[in-house]
Amino acid sequence: MATTTKSSIPFIYNRASLDNDTLLRLYRAMLKPRLIEERMLILLRQGKVSKWFSGIGQEAISVGVTAAMKPEEYILPMHRNLGVFTTREIPLYRLFTQWQGKMSGFTKGRDRSFHFGTQEFNIVGMISHLGPQLGVADGIALAHKLRNEKAVTAVFTGEGGTSEGDFHEALNVASVWQLPVLFCIENNGYGLSTPTTEQYNCEHLADRAKGYGMESHIIDGNNILEVYTKISEITEDIRNNPRPVLIEFKTFRMRGHEEASGTKYVPEELMEAWGEKDPLLNFEKYLIQEDILSQETKDSYELSIKEEITEHLDKAYAEKNITPNLETEMKDVYAPFSFRESVPSKDTEELRLVDAISQGLRQSMEKYDDLVIMGQDVAEYGGVFKITDGFVEQFGRDRVRNTPICESAIVETAMGLAINGKKALMEMQFSDFATSGFNPIVNYLAKSHYRWSEPADVVIRMPCGAGVGAGPFHSQTNEAWFTHTPGLKVVYPAFPADAKGLLATAIEDPNPVLFFEHKKLYRSIRQEVPTNYYTLPLGKASLIKEGEQVTIITYGAGVHWAIELLDSMNVSAELLDLRTLQPLDKEAIITSVRKTGRVLLLTEDSAFGSVMSDISAMIMEECFESLDAPVRRVASLDTPIPFDAELEKQYLPVERLATTLQELLDY
Repeated sequence: MATTTKSSIPFIYNRASLDNDTLLRLYRAMLKPRLIEERMLILLRQGKVSKWFSGIGQEAISVGVTAAMKPEEYILPMHRNLGVFTTREIPLYRLFTQWQGKMSGFTKGRDRSFHFGTQEFNIVGMISHLGPQLGVADGIALAHKLRNEKAVTAVFTGEGGTSEGDFHEALNVASVWQLPVLFCIENNGYGLSTPTTEQYNCEHLADRAKGYGMESHIIDGNNILEVYTKISEITEDIRNNPRPVLIEFKTFRMRGHEEASGTKYVPEELMEAWGEKDPLLNFEKYLIQEDILSQETKDSYELSIKEEITEHLDKAYAEKNITPNLETEMKDVYAPFSFRESVPSKDTEELRLVDAISQGLRQSMEKYDDLVIMGQDVAEYGGVFKITDGFVEQFGRDRVRNTPICESAIVETAMGLAINGKKALMEMQFSDFATSGFNPIVNYLAKSHYRWSEPADVVIRMPCGAGVGAGPFHSQTNEAWFTHTPGLKVVYPAFPADAKGLLATAIEDPNPVLFFEHKKLYRSIRQEVPTNYYTLPLGKASLIKEGEQVTIITYGAGVHWAIELLDSMNVSAELLDLRTLQPLDKEAIITSVRKTGRVLLLTEDSAFGSVMSDISAMIMEECFESLDAPVRRVASLDTPIPFDAELEKQYLPVERLATTLQELLDY
């Protein structure tokens, strides 16, 4: 770096009561990411780094915020916040191996850049869908608040990310629940090539806080002393008076969105104006003018950091490239879980499906003090299906929480709770509404453990299914949306006793579980259910009936349709209730099909793309030589679900079931 000369500085540096050592520490903390970036840009040109998102010119924000936080407090940075990682003193070779896709990185070569988290340093990285981390910060902060810990959670976004719905949902939740979150907007002028004038129509993004009843501040993001002193003051106040605060840092992106995109779209005079506001060079000038930083000390800092960079780069390059291991890849999709059997008692009582789920959930709340329930109307109202009726009186509003109507943010909040040591259960009021929380389910929860070994200890209850005249938006059985996504587990019980035991296991399991509950069965199916807390293993089907002529495989309401049909026919049929769709009991399926030679696959879902389509393919691959007839599927029509009772009856597969079964037997 060139030696600076004494000149005017475009900032007022108010050191307040900061001593010289603190000022030098802040300077060195900004110098380190700058020197790393300069080296990375050289390596990028040499083809030794595949991609780079530069934060040059924004170091004061990352460093100032991180320095103002306590080491045990979580920070959720973006891809231009290298200063967060270096100020938290992550060993550089681990960052370098992360960027090189090597095993010593944080994602075992499975993701790049800053798409990782580390519990060791209390950092949770972003994913490419920028919004979800904002709601995750809410969950982390909620866990702190529930434990009465005086801690702040800081989360970053750019001005472009403030247009995403997740931003608004996260701010609303944080405000309603008064969560100690520091929302940091780095307003750096451009979202890739789109200027701020085309991104939002207000003077300051900080003004958006007013609509959420939040406090906000505008800070010069290039003035390290302003960032550090103001954030130190604000975070200390938040620790003692928990609440969310929105910060808009005014800064500029001096390089492209990523290096390949360049900056030709930026007016030259604008680039020059912000170049004169360089946060590192101006602070360096100030320290030299104030006789705080000598040339000797400056040179010493540069030499020390450059030597550290070279040493750690050499160590990273010396590490061998990853040799793919299929067993490791498959094993790491899910967090380890050793099923612990809790045996059902001999004492039973007759319960409806809805009552068994409620009882099982209540007993899990009693067993796990760290389990938190969230959802629309789940508190005093007890949920629209009354599953949590009376829970507030027993467990309190901290653990049974009504939420705003913002499914995405609540899924993210559940993930944040899990990151910070809690168990989370969310009621998706109707499974249809999962579309509003789809992104964090399939891209955050599902991929978290595979990416950086962080379990998503979250259960999402999914009331689903037709037969109650609820129409296209409250009747879908959409399990196939999620069985397609590695990292998720999907449970779909048909009986009260199964539902209770499987729910207990789902809550014990540290992996994300979608727990489907058929609304039509809630109050129409009764069964003797053990009264105690007990568990049932995931991935084990239930053989309801044994037979010789044909195998019927189904789940949910289909089980009861099949039972009713078989009771009316003289057929020796095996009836297999899958109970869980992911993991799937392939062994039970193959064993039964090889025994009978004929198989009928029954689902309430539409046929194309359903779970049964995959099971059909598996049977053809594994059991072809044992088959005496083609695999047959019986499914609902390939239309949306209609409201009218007669149309809904036509839509469902029940009336086509007997005919198809007979055709299969006659083949």
